[in-house]
Amino acid sequence: MSTRMTEADWVNAVEVFRASLPRRGAKGRDDRLFLEALHYFSVHNITWRALPEHFGKWNSVWKRFDRLSKAGVFETFFDHLASLSSAAHLVQMFDSTVVRAHVSAAGANVWPGPVASDDWRMV
Repeated sequence: MSTRMTEADWVNAVEVFRASLPRRGAKGRDDRLFLEALHYFSVHNITWRALPEHFGKWNSVWKRFDRLSKAGVFETFFDHLASLSSAAHLVQMFDSTVVRAHVSAAGANVWPGPVASDDWRMV
């Protein structure tokens, strides 16, 4: 799967991102660099501290991400992006945090139910 975005993709993403930002508050210095940092963070599955220095201080990127997340900017951003796509309704995503395994998959003890005597055993 290619994770490279074309220049046209970046122009569209930055334009939609700017339209999604709240009207009040300080504006970011470089929206494109911020989005590239988020893209790098998600594609390479790294921690914030491992973000390369050319994106700026990792803590500044994280603080901006946290502030915008709490303000609901990314929900608006993704809604705007989805409205531009004719196939967005076909895409669904899930990850392992929403898939539950049976308790025995984690090595839990399996109990046979109520036992008549004090003698119990694992099945």
